[in-house]
Amino acid sequence: MSDGRRAVARRSHLRGEIHDMKFADFKDGMLIKAGPVTVTEAEILEFARKYDPQWFHTDPQRASEGRWGGLIASGWHTCALAMRMAVEAALHDSESFGSPGLGEVRWRTPVRPGDTLRLEARVQGVRTSSSRPDLGIITWAWTVYNQHDEGVLELDATSLFDLSGEN
Repeated sequence: MSDGRRAVARRSHLRGEIHDMKFADFKDGMLIKAGPVTVTEAEILEFARKYDPQWFHTDPQRASEGRWGGLIASGWHTCALAMRMAVEAALHDSESFGSPGLGEVRWRTPVRPGDTLRLEARVQGVRTSSSRPDLGIITWAWTVYNQHDEGVLELDATSLFDLSGEN
């Protein structure tokens, strides 16, 4: 890709496609797009019952009478969907081996059954550790949008890459 600031990597798992990127492929300013993925009520209920069993995620009847006017997905479910899209679009079969954590995580708009989500991840920094030349570090800002182009999730992530060639 020529100019990293204008470079756009289009990735999709519409057909179950998984794309491979390596650390060297990430450029400062690059925009990686992934998705879409449609969220079903069954998936919302299954995730919430296992991991976030709050009534507005697990009880459609009660949720319909609550503040949100219906069932909404756990924010952690939305994060998991974003992670899946990032893996399929960029991290699968890369040198990525983990993350030291996230910066801010913001849930902007509730995700509801039937919503179709897509990820846009802007690479904010690509560098090699000054003390460990075998460690690549990428910082990126992720935004997940629904079918109405409303931001439903924003987060700042750091990914670590093993550049030793031994992975």
